[in-house]
Amino acid sequence: MLQVSSYSLVLSVQFIILIFDLLANSFAELLLIETVVPLIIFIIQDIGILFNIIIIFLMFFNTFVFQAGLVKLLIHRFTGTIIISGIYFFLSVSFHVWIQNLRWRYRHRFVWTNGLQVLFVFQRFGKKAVRQSCYGYLF
Repeated sequence: MLQVSSYSLVLSVQFIILIFDLLANSFAELLLIETVVPLIIFIIQDIGILFNIIIIFLMFFNTFVFQAGLVKLLIHRFTGTIIISGIYFFLSVSFHVWIQNLRWRYRHRFVWTNGLQVLFVFQRFGKKAVRQSCYGYLF
């Protein structure tokens, strides 16, 4: 079982990953000098999102409700969190692949298409929804 000390460590790790995700989303567009630097930041960001999803599931598995066999109750209670986290991961990877393809194709100019703008907006809304669904129970 998770003790209070290990729970605070897990929560701290999740907040660090969330802060890195926020900073990567905020400042990735400023790194237009080299195309490899944003690629590495995007890969680390996507791995961080995966780690957050894994941590959420590990915390589910360490509850008394899960160990008592009431998995259906957990899934019913956190369906929104699980679905929104998966959608946010998919939108983030899609956005990162699209923006890197545009950056590598047009290295010396700034390119921002209408489809990329739509994906950017949905990815940002997904980020806000993930923060509210995952961390809304804590505050």
